[in-house]
Amino acid sequence: MMAYHKNNNNSNMNASVDELDHRNFFATYYPLFLVIMGTILNVLTYIILYRPIFRDSMRQSTLYYMRAIAIFDILMLYGWNLDHFLYRAYGFMLQTWSIPTCKLCSFLNYFASQVSAWLRVSICFERCLALNWPHKLSSYQSKTVLIVISCLVIVFTLINLHFILFACYFNENGTMNLNAHLYQIYPLWDYINLVIYNCVPFILMVSFNSNVIYHLMRFRYVGAIQNARIQHRSISITLIITTFLFLIMTIPATICYAFFYAIASRFVLHLFDYILYTYHILSFPIYLITLREFRQEIYSLIVRTRWYRTELLFHYR
Repeated sequence: MMAYHKNNNNSNMNASVDELDHRNFFATYYPLFLVIMGTILNVLTYIILYRPIFRDSMRQSTLYYMRAIAIFDILMLYGWNLDHFLYRAYGFMLQTWSIPTCKLCSFLNYFASQVSAWLRVSICFERCLALNWPHKLSSYQSKTVLIVISCLVIVFTLINLHFILFACYFNENGTMNLNAHLYQIYPLWDYINLVIYNCVPFILMVSFNSNVIYHLMRFRYVGAIQNARIQHRSISITLIITTFLFLIMTIPATICYAFFYAIASRFVLHLFDYILYTYHILSFPIYLITLREFRQEIYSLIVRTRWYRTELLFHYR
């Protein structure tokens, strides 16, 4: 929390205290908002993507990735955000409560975010494959997608397994140490996370999406394959927006923690973290804006819910 300077003027001092109180309220309850709202929106996204309307409008391989992204976006919200709320509201953190919770939270904070990022890379690759070699996509079916998702989970479990094996121990004074006896985890792992979670996925997403944009612009001038352009345009726009938001919302936080943790204020560090985790609750509004089928299904559910309530009220009257 940023410090404020006292002023001889009582009104200025009161204003500073009020501003600090508002900032404390935001810093305490916004992480809780992210956990609750992110869980609701991602669960709703997962449910909507299982509706029958998508079976005729989009390839099943794409849907598997989108559903998996919703699951891992939920998982990553329960590490840092929950701890930050508990610390500010009640004075304790799960990560420093016991060695098992410390290991689990440390592992989850990196594992879930890295899998989520590489699932986005996979879906961009799948769309690129669909436009460049559509005849090869026939072999890229549900079984292949499940293998890819399983491999991502296994790989990033192994990469972050050292948290479970070596991280977290009690100091002589009884406080929790998040590092390991054998080596210093931080800030080394923040550098590695910057590469794994941000740099490489972003470069790959930009490369695949650039190819997608090229093909969509090329399709525009080829009348014989207008249907292909229309088929791929909506999901491609979704991926391009997702990639752009990935750049502006997640990279600043990981760069700041990797290189400026010692000099940056706690408020700035937490603000960047709020922005990063906000990115992982945006799938629902992005799909709602860019995917016509998603909007139709939401509207259909709202209409059915209203009809059911009307019928229920009429019945009990």
